[in-house]
Amino acid sequence: MHICGKLLAGLLLLAPAMAAAQEYPAKPIKLIVPFPAGGPNDIVARIVGQKMSELAKQPVVIDNRGGQGGALGTDAVAKANPDGYTIGIVNAGALTINQSMEKIPYDALKDFAPVTLVVTVPEMLVVAGNVPAKNMSELVALAKAQPGKLNFASTGPGSLPHLASELFKLTAKIDIVHVPYRGAAPAVNDLLGQQVEMTFLDLPAILPHIKSGALRPIALGAPQRAPTAPDVPTTGELGMPEVLAENWYGMIAPACNAARRSSPR
Repeated sequence: MHICGKLLAGLLLLAPAMAAAQEYPAKPIKLIVPFPAGGPNDIVARIVGQKMSELAKQPVVIDNRGGQGGALGTDAVAKANPDGYTIGIVNAGALTINQSMEKIPYDALKDFAPVTLVVTVPEMLVVAGNVPAKNMSELVALAKAQPGKLNFASTGPGSLPHLASELFKLTAKIDIVHVPYRGAAPAVNDLLGQQVEMTFLDLPAILPHIKSGALRPIALGAPQRAPTAPDVPTTGELGMPEVLAENWYGMIAPACNAARRSSPR
C-alpha cells in the first residue's frame, strides 16, 4: 500500500480509524532522525514516535543518521520506499538551508511528501563556564579584545545554529571561529567540557545545563522571552533585533515518484 502527502499525515498521526481497518500499519515504522541521539531533533522524534506507536499499535523505530548538517539522514528518507513505513523528522537546516550552501543529493521540493509541522523552538546564545563574560556587552567586548581567539560550535555547516552565530558575528562586528559538529549533543558535550566557548542552540537542548549553572545564557534569538527562561533577555532587547533564530521541526516522507529512487536503505 503506497501512501502520499496528506493521506500519509492522516494515517500516521491523526486517524486511528485506519489502523482499525487493519490495512496500515501492518509492521513497525522507521522514523529517521538526521542527527545523533541526545540532540533536540532526537528528543522531538522520540516524543512523537512514542505517541505514533500508541496510535498505530505498531513499534516506531528511531534510526539516528547524523552527518553533513542533517543532509545524510534526510537523503536516506528521500531514497526510502514510499510505502509509509519510513518517515523522517527534519529541521530548517536539513530541508531548506543546506541546499543554498552546498551540493546535496536530494531536492526538498521534489523528493519529499510533507506531512506536518511538529514544533518551533527558539535558539539561545550561551557561553561555557570558563568564559568570563556575564552578558552580551561583556561577550562582545571580550571577542573584540581577542579577534580570532574565541570559537563557536554549531550542529554543522548550514545549520540554523551556524547561521545564527554568523549573523551575530556580523552584527556585533566580531571575529569568532566556527567549529562544526555532527549534531547538538556532541556540540553541547564540548561546550560543557570548555573546548568551545559559545553557541546558539535550540533552547530545549541546553535548558537543563542553564538551570544547573554549567552554561551561562546570554540572549534568546526570538521576539519574546521564553517562559522556561524568563530572566534571559532577547537579542532585540540587547540592541540586536535582526539577530533572530527560531528553529522548526517537521515530519516528511519519501515522495511517491518512485522513478528517481535508488534501492531502499
